[in-house]
Amino acid sequence: MNNRPTRRTLLQSSAAAAAATLGACASNTAPGGQETWTKAVNGRIQHSVCFWCFNVSEWNWSLDKLCREAAALGMKSVELLDPEQWPTAKQHGLACAIANNGMPDPPFMKGLNNPRYRQTVIDTTKKTIDACAAEGIPSTIAFTGFKWNDAEDPSSGEISREEGARNTVAGLRELASYAEEKGVTVNLEMLNTRDGTHPMKGHPGFQGDDIDYCADMIREVNSPRVKLLFDVYHVQIMNGDVIRRIHEMKDLIGHIHTAGNPGRGELHLRSEINYPAVMEALVEIGYEGYVGHEFIPTRTPEEGLAAAVKLCDV
Repeated sequence: MNNRPTRRTLLQSSAAAAAATLGACASNTAPGGQETWTKAVNGRIQHSVCFWCFNVSEWNWSLDKLCREAAALGMKSVELLDPEQWPTAKQHGLACAIANNGMPDPPFMKGLNNPRYRQTVIDTTKKTIDACAAEGIPSTIAFTGFKWNDAEDPSSGEISREEGARNTVAGLRELASYAEEKGVTVNLEMLNTRDGTHPMKGHPGFQGDDIDYCADMIREVNSPRVKLLFDVYHVQIMNGDVIRRIHEMKDLIGHIHTAGNPGRGELHLRSEINYPAVMEALVEIGYEGYVGHEFIPTRTPEEGLAAAVKLCDV
């Protein structure tokens, strides 16, 4: 029997905690307390939004609902979709900036670092690359995976960081040659292991939990089709110094994710991450890719999406 939790079960189990967080998340308000939401107009940031946050949370939005809201705000993409979902985004005039890699939920558990799963991950990702190439989807996601020999059993022993890096690089190199032929980019994402308060706010046991560790692997692969998914939320928790790192890693970054910290909630001015300054840094380095908003809503999702667009539309 497979008892592995999915994103839906993980988030449904924490709906009460999310509701308790509601009062702590401040919105962006004009003087006098009136909300001032505006559509993305500047065009320097290509806004995208991750579907899973709105679908598997207590809000349980359909893809069609999220696409309608995203399009109304001037967003360009709804992301982390499977191939059968791409037509829905297209119907709303939206791209899918980055695709799921096809691995079962949670897709970050069994990764390229582990010989037990690596070939399955490679084969599955290649199928996704084929689908992306056929439909004009620019990229897909990749993960190191958890550090345990059996990804679902922390008592099974650990893969060393050195071995994990070697295995991940070997897997990425095989994917690189395939992705180069197909014109699709594979983006390796770093995740934080510090936040153990919520199953989707942090991932204790994940091996690729350091942005420099992940960046070094990207450099070693040295392919224009293997890049770094720079998740500002995760980087802030594990490493900090976000803006300096954006400049240092400008040639490696293939995709961006956002969320407020602490709590992986909405982007707002009480978060410790200064998102307008982060967006300005992306403009300064000439980043022209998508910025995927990946926060877990704690108030009405419409407000959260509008706030993210307003705050990041520099």
